[in-house]
Amino acid sequence: MGTNWQPLLATTGGAKYKALVDCVRNAIAEGELEPEQKLPPVRDLAYRLEITPGTVARAYSILVEDGTLTAEVGRGTFVSKSKSGYNNQSWPDVIDLVSPRIPNLGQEELIREATRKVALELSPNALMQYPKRESNLPARKAFMQWMKDVSIGQYTVDDIVISHGGQNAILHVMQSVLRGNDPVVLVDEVTFSGFRKAAELCRAKVVGVPWDGEGPSPDALEELIQSTGAKLYCTSPEINNPTTRATSARRRHEIADVARRYGLHILDDDCYHTGQPVAESYRALLPELGWYINSPSKLVSPALRVGFTVPPNGWVGEMLRSVQFSHFGVSCLLTEVFASVMLNPKLPGIISQVQNRINSDLRIAVNHLGGYAIRWRSNVPLLWLELPQGWRAPAFAQAAEAAGIELKTADEFTLRDGRTVHAIRLAMNGQIDQARFEEGVATVRRLLDNPPRSFTT
Repeated sequence: MGTNWQPLLATTGGAKYKALVDCVRNAIAEGELEPEQKLPPVRDLAYRLEITPGTVARAYSILVEDGTLTAEVGRGTFVSKSKSGYNNQSWPDVIDLVSPRIPNLGQEELIREATRKVALELSPNALMQYPKRESNLPARKAFMQWMKDVSIGQYTVDDIVISHGGQNAILHVMQSVLRGNDPVVLVDEVTFSGFRKAAELCRAKVVGVPWDGEGPSPDALEELIQSTGAKLYCTSPEINNPTTRATSARRRHEIADVARRYGLHILDDDCYHTGQPVAESYRALLPELGWYINSPSKLVSPALRVGFTVPPNGWVGEMLRSVQFSHFGVSCLLTEVFASVMLNPKLPGIISQVQNRINSDLRIAVNHLGGYAIRWRSNVPLLWLELPQGWRAPAFAQAAEAAGIELKTADEFTLRDGRTVHAIRLAMNGQIDQARFEEGVATVRRLLDNPPRSFTT
């Protein structure tokens, strides 16, 4: 048989690399593949099975990782000597480092308790009616308590607008501010893709603002306002997603001065809020032009799909109209549960534990990847890594996927016509065993250490 072995893949359902993993294991168990037998080369088997080489490479990688196969440089891939039969070990899950996954350290139980309590205590017929502005007052009060140490400027509970999460809030801000047939939205050159996607829904053109060591360039911002007529700039001055960088206090004042001269609205997205602000928000610096957005999704649970916006003075009514015309408000059941969870005396301790796990994962990642150009912040479940010479972002993502690692590249955070950035973002995953997380980071390190030969010759 030798390298002529060819499995019969299932034709329906499931990922093809999983099917190939099962085929190899079954062939070993049935004696079709014997110890030390050589398997077909990746490209050869991929051609015969009419699948991509990356799919075969991913399956082989999983089997090498668990000891079913061995890979010898220059010789090929072989059935391990010790694997004379199927070991009944389930194939390992893909290690997901795409988006932050908050560990459950008690939040789920708080949410369950709050849901039961709220369902029993709501007034008669409350669950049979559309939500009203006054029905989410407890949630707005809870938000103010949560944000008591954040510099948002002067505002009252009546200035807060609730939406279905932070992304939904971004869309409502754009709907409130943008005017004309060809609106323009300014964003940072490397930034959260949700800004771009919301702008696309509003049929707005998106233009990138370059950064320097302190944050967005005031001179570049002014030139772009003059050349595009933009009326809205979306940014995350506390924690830029994906780079984790913060805009300095001095630079925020400089940006605010430019915005004030041209009447530019600034959307300040603080959804990665850690409770330790670097400086004042743009809402505090620009009470007539600054919008502040936050949500509990990144710190407590994404199941609490509630977003909070503090609009500039005089703009509450405009945003309320956008919310009302879009979805008639957020369910009172959800807003009451949010208020109950956020005011629970157990929550601060749980958040502290969540941040401890995030920081523990960060230490693991930094220990493995510290020899490369990385950027990270305490309590922020993200790590930004500039790829070394020899790696391009798309090729690295493909190699990582073949090795069972899912992540995001800089392409997700840059504009199509912007400068090319070869970097990746790793998100901390607190919902898997920490040893498994470290295994994923170690795999990333091995890939970084071994760039493709085609780029190094």
